[in-house]
Amino acid sequence: MFDENEIVSRILKKDLRAFELLVKQYEKLVFFVIHRLVQDKQNKEDICQEVFIKIHHSLPSFRFQSKLSTWIARIAYLTAINYVKSSKNKSAYEYPENIDNYHFTDENPERELIKKNTSVYVNYLIEQMPHQYKTVLTLYHLNEFSLTEIKDITGIPEGTVKSYLFRARKLLKEKIEKDLKQENTWKS
Repeated sequence: MFDENEIVSRILKKDLRAFELLVKQYEKLVFFVIHRLVQDKQNKEDICQEVFIKIHHSLPSFRFQSKLSTWIARIAYLTAINYVKSSKNKSAYEYPENIDNYHFTDENPERELIKKNTSVYVNYLIEQMPHQYKTVLTLYHLNEFSLTEIKDITGIPEGTVKSYLFRARKLLKEKIEKDLKQENTWKS
């Protein structure tokens, strides 16, 4: 079993093997958080490395006031957000002014092929959402963080996290229902 206290203590005593264990334990979490915000695969890998460097340097200041996973996810989230803000493609991640009325674009052949695999299709739909929606969905449903932990990771108030989660689920549901209705129309 992974004992956070023991691992942190060993890392602080310069035990590199312990840091390797920490990386293995949390690399998927870090990747999932970054994956939803950053598009380019090479940049995702670089940001993951940067996150673990930050974790290593910041570990002496970790005081177990939250779970280690929450603290690590927050570092990953903030690092990815900083990358997005500083990247040249910043405009691709900006919110539309009417975020409450956000809708997906029209169908295209590529999307029809993606729909063949439900999991890939749902992930594709999530990727099309504003980054706050996809981040909250990922942290809540894939990483199974609580609303309070998501608030701690993202710095977004808990009520806003709930709102984003509700809106993101609603968008997914509407899009899937629309696609099913269209598919049934074509079959008729």
